[in-house]
Amino acid sequence: MQEGNSRMNRDWNPESYLAFNDLRLRPALDLLSAIPALPNGDVIDLGCGAGTVGPALASRFQGHRLVGIDLSDAMLEKARRVPCYDRLERADIAGWVPDRRPALIFSNAALQWVPEHGCLLPGLFNALAPGGVVAIQMPRQHHAPAQEAMRALAQALFPDRFDFSGWQAPVASPEDYALLLSPLGTLSLWETTYFQRLDPSSDGHPVRLFSQSTAARSILEKLSETESEQFLRALDARLAELYPRAPDGSVLYPFRRIFMTVLRQSAEPPSS
Repeated sequence: MQEGNSRMNRDWNPESYLAFNDLRLRPALDLLSAIPALPNGDVIDLGCGAGTVGPALASRFQGHRLVGIDLSDAMLEKARRVPCYDRLERADIAGWVPDRRPALIFSNAALQWVPEHGCLLPGLFNALAPGGVVAIQMPRQHHAPAQEAMRALAQALFPDRFDFSGWQAPVASPEDYALLLSPLGTLSLWETTYFQRLDPSSDGHPVRLFSQSTAARSILEKLSETESEQFLRALDARLAELYPRAPDGSVLYPFRRIFMTVLRQSAEPPSS
């Protein structure tokens, strides 16, 4: 996980994030199933967070050293309790460079926090061993009604701190990633919309509870405790209009994610 959190402890809250662990794990397993056999080399869990995907990576790629990379001390502390990593390293993805060419760089729901994908993704690909793979999954949910509501409410309630007039989504279109990555190697690119059932809760709207530890963090970190409560009350009310609850209090929440794998040739073509 990448972003810090100034007023909210400047770090991720693993407990809040892991409250929806099953929903967050499924896309990672879908990405994992699309990865071919690997050459020799390390498997990198880039943005490993609390180590949720670590056991699946270790099981699938036995015989490879598994290395977890993350910037969050709180998440790395959780990952240390997962007995599958050979090494855990605190590092910023934006500047991370492997100490040797890995067989796989796997990143599940982390790179949306890192800017400059036009430089970042080719750099990751170029770090691979011959025959290696970059495999990435990111939410492409930034134009969903819930996230548009967060930005609109933050700007309306606290105009001195929020101006989204020039805002751009941190995750590009599939067409943009195809143009960027197709010249590098064998690209597989797809999107999936998961219709997630969020359980009923008396603590707030289910979509807000799901989003509070991720999409809403960049807003909440700029607010005091009293302002955060004001914002979350207003957000609950707006989300109740956008995502009505079922009779049992649950909500069906469509959530779109983009996936990509890029395979590096096992041998460099001869120079012309």
